[in-house]
Amino acid sequence: MSERWTPESWRGKPVMQMPEYPDAKALADVEAQLATFPPLVFAGEARNLKKQLARVANGEAFLLQGGDCAESFAEHGANNIRDFFRAFLQMSVVLTYAGALPVVKVGRIAGQFAKPRSSPIEKANGQELPSYRGDIINDIAFTAESRVPDPQRQLMAYRQSAATLNLLRAFASGGFANLGSVHQWMLGFLKDSQQSRRYKELADRISDALNFMRACGLDLEAHPELRSTDFYTSHEALLLGYEQAFTRVDSTTGDWYATSGHMLWIGDRTRQLDHAHVEYFRGIKNPIGLKCGPSLKADELLKLIDILNPDNEPGRLTLINRFGHEKVGEHLPGFIRAVQKEGRKVVWSCDPMHGNTITSNSGYKTRPFDRILSEVKSFFQIHQAEGTHAGGVHLEMTGQNVTECTGGARAISDEDLNDRYHTVCDPRLNAEQSIDMAFLIAELLKSGRAGKEQPLPVASGL
Repeated sequence: MSERWTPESWRGKPVMQMPEYPDAKALADVEAQLATFPPLVFAGEARNLKKQLARVANGEAFLLQGGDCAESFAEHGANNIRDFFRAFLQMSVVLTYAGALPVVKVGRIAGQFAKPRSSPIEKANGQELPSYRGDIINDIAFTAESRVPDPQRQLMAYRQSAATLNLLRAFASGGFANLGSVHQWMLGFLKDSQQSRRYKELADRISDALNFMRACGLDLEAHPELRSTDFYTSHEALLLGYEQAFTRVDSTTGDWYATSGHMLWIGDRTRQLDHAHVEYFRGIKNPIGLKCGPSLKADELLKLIDILNPDNEPGRLTLINRFGHEKVGEHLPGFIRAVQKEGRKVVWSCDPMHGNTITSNSGYKTRPFDRILSEVKSFFQIHQAEGTHAGGVHLEMTGQNVTECTGGARAISDEDLNDRYHTVCDPRLNAEQSIDMAFLIAELLKSGRAGKEQPLPVASGL
């Protein structure tokens, strides 16, 4: 990895999970067109996120990362984006209040279109077709024509990302995220839920605190951190030609930044040391993530850290652990010890979704809420035992009232999955389950804050 890096040097390496386009010239023409488009995010914003993630790496903040498994062209709309943002704000305020730590807010949004697949082929009704790889590549409709990779879809993904970012920036800075509006973030369909009551109690306490500060003569309008919030975007950088088109030189530093999103990550299926994705990532200066699954070995992880963060820069690298509730205890402690022994500064984040996917009796791909929670609890327990900071969670979630993951406060059953199963790929926590998860994580943060000497509750219950 000592050779000179360029935005296209990845093209000389083996590559995994990349589609084969039937028309190479059409692909090259689209990539050339994308390279002339304005960036979606700016280098300064990515640097600000890296500074905030450095605080997480130092145990001074907590990372909340979440959003769609795969964004869809068909479901793109202002209401969906607004409801996701509202649920995300609710989760954030729950975690901030309980953990007494700043929450770094990073969405899986405005770019999360490409999906790695375990098999290149899908079978249905006796027919075999190429797998759906996300709307940026092909279409979910189960027809031969729909599954042909189409480079024009990259232009559609850019336009949707730009529109989504425009709305998110307005929400984050235009008054919607004002802490004085904390009661207004509650989604309508949650009003009769247990989480609604718990959230209202918390919102009442926040409102009382704000009123107290006003009564003491503090001008809350003079504090922009109470009226707006920092919100960042992230996605798995799977489609490297698209990413290359948006890799631009920062005029203030001369460094290369990916401008398709603030934070990009390498998937568990594309983290090979001498392959294209690692080659691309080593040269960009954004904060980056690395998905770490059960097949990764500690020595390989250390080599990846050396390549991806050779300067040991805090906030540069987030290790997103995705083991499954039964395997986290087997793998995570060894990873932590190896990284600590080498003195590496990383953010430790828990992805409790991908290792806990099952097929239900009714044939739906789902994730049981209790398994998701079990992995999160184990993640916190292990970090407490190792004396390290459980830095964040990485969730596939939506602001919609879907029925895709079983369990949670309303005890969604296998039979309920058919009601509102809308995902184009993997099952997501719905808004109520997401806020439920935030309250449960808040209890873990509170336990850690109350006394690091005290053991956390066992994994079977809080």
